[in-house]
Amino acid sequence: MRKSGKTPRHPVDISEEDGVRYLHFGSDWVQGAMRIARPWSLELAYTREMMAGLLLRPAANWPKTALLVGLGAGSLAKFIHRNLPNCRITAIEINPQVEFIASQYFRLPVDPQRLDVVIGCGADYMLGGTSSFDYILVDGFDPEARTGPLDTLPFYQACRARLGQKGILAVNLLGRDKTFAASVERLKQAFDGRLAVFPSCDSGNTIAFATGGDPVDVSLDEMRAAATQLKKDTRLDLLPTLTRLQLSNPLPEGRLCF
Repeated sequence: MRKSGKTPRHPVDISEEDGVRYLHFGSDWVQGAMRIARPWSLELAYTREMMAGLLLRPAANWPKTALLVGLGAGSLAKFIHRNLPNCRITAIEINPQVEFIASQYFRLPVDPQRLDVVIGCGADYMLGGTSSFDYILVDGFDPEARTGPLDTLPFYQACRARLGQKGILAVNLLGRDKTFAASVERLKQAFDGRLAVFPSCDSGNTIAFATGGDPVDVSLDEMRAAATQLKKDTRLDLLPTLTRLQLSNPLPEGRLCF
């Protein structure tokens, strides 16, 4: 664990119900969850959909590097660590309590060779570095579900600059929030319109994917084949996501391009 920046003062709480352990930041908002009997699975729907980027690039050797902005309960870090053994993970988390609780109560692995947890501000990290990543996943909220500097044009521009040639950005947005349309516009500006906004989950979370390097150009059939293989390999089922994508956003010639 490496440190930088100031520690937030909000409390970090844990609750359990029906075999699921939840992470809270001093409010009722769920900041992470783990089914105790399946600690490596992605319990929350939006975390599953953040991994849909795996359907957008050929599976061989992608991604080799992943950057998580916001650690939470460590769900995404655990999934990548377990199922993508060739991928090195960097997680940026502003609150050291969160890193401790993810390790102690949510089975976050200790593996310095593949998982580096940096304690600091995600925006400062993005704006202050030069290393590039294949997959950047942004999921950072405060106790009132506000994103602060993680939803600004400079931050998204920094994300674009930190993506490799085949890099993809995945951002968790609140689709029912009044700021949603403005967030999408900022992403469009930062990425010259090269993004895809997936249909909202039942929870209201909406995942946007963007790239500034090699174009994404993949057919629904290719995505279904990749989702079928992913389900076989990891038990992550993204086939319902593709059905919702097709029904809500008819794709020209059956292809997703951005």
